[in-house]
Amino acid sequence: MSPKIISVVTGASGFVGSHLVDRLIKEGHHVKCILRKSSSLRWLKNKPVEIINSGLFDKEALKGVLKDADYLFHVAGVVKAKTNEEYYQGNVETTKVLLDVVSEVNPGIKRVVIVSSQTACGPSLDGVPCTEETKEYPITRYGKSKLAQEQMAKSYSDRLRISIIRAVAVYGPRDTEIYLVFKTYKQGLLGLIGFNKKLVNIIHVTDLVDGIYFAAITEKAIGQTYFIGSQEYYDWIQIGNAISRSMGKKALTVRVPHIIVFIVAAIAQFFALFSSKAATFNIEKARDFVQQYWTCDVSKAVNELGFRQKISLEEGMKETVEWYREMKWL
Repeated sequence: MSPKIISVVTGASGFVGSHLVDRLIKEGHHVKCILRKSSSLRWLKNKPVEIINSGLFDKEALKGVLKDADYLFHVAGVVKAKTNEEYYQGNVETTKVLLDVVSEVNPGIKRVVIVSSQTACGPSLDGVPCTEETKEYPITRYGKSKLAQEQMAKSYSDRLRISIIRAVAVYGPRDTEIYLVFKTYKQGLLGLIGFNKKLVNIIHVTDLVDGIYFAAITEKAIGQTYFIGSQEYYDWIQIGNAISRSMGKKALTVRVPHIIVFIVAAIAQFFALFSSKAATFNIEKARDFVQQYWTCDVSKAVNELGFRQKISLEEGMKETVEWYREMKWL
């Protein structure tokens, strides 16, 4: 009987993390999930996983979890915060703690996969899709903290086998972010930002998880960074049409001028000053939304990892809408 493969996943209770857990279970791994005590177990219930409620700053607890791990998948991160410090604590310092602990108790770990974001590189300037060689130009505090996370992780590459994944916009069952587009569409409205055609890479969560998994098991991926996204670029009219066909209804398309987007963001950000929580929509998010191109070239992942976009926009939207309906979210 072959020894069991142990995979540790941070952010396992979230959208991408929970789908990665499903994939690892399917591959026969024993999965340990590092969570905060406050994390919801909604997507992990009744699954053969080990839950560790230590958070990411308890070094002693982390030593026990990581000492016999074959793989570490670091998916957890802070996507919205009020201050630079919160972004850096949630995205950079947590990563440093993990890498320090692994270096100390398990330097021979087969792979550490850091899940970063396309925002670490920034939008595609002049319409040229970003590649792993593109000079990074993040435009938000979140993007800057993810780039800092990547750079810090690379400083450990002399002692650990690290691979970095830059994920594009992700959709699919369990998502609560792009879900808002579906929800608004059901109410009869498709809002398009600005009057120019905007191109994006967008990926179904199953395809993203493929890319993350391939990066862990491919020898060539050691010390490498990969964009994982759709092999096609889509504009929001195409995405709206795919949602329309999936829902079997049409919505009114309204184009929102960039200035209005910034005004709404500023108002939301102002009211967040009186809340303990950061605004979901703020001026930085508006800056993301008005960019004309969020595109990247995934050729490196295709050639080196054997990655393929298996789920078309049409299929992915259909499956996602069906899931939302099943869950009574739509």
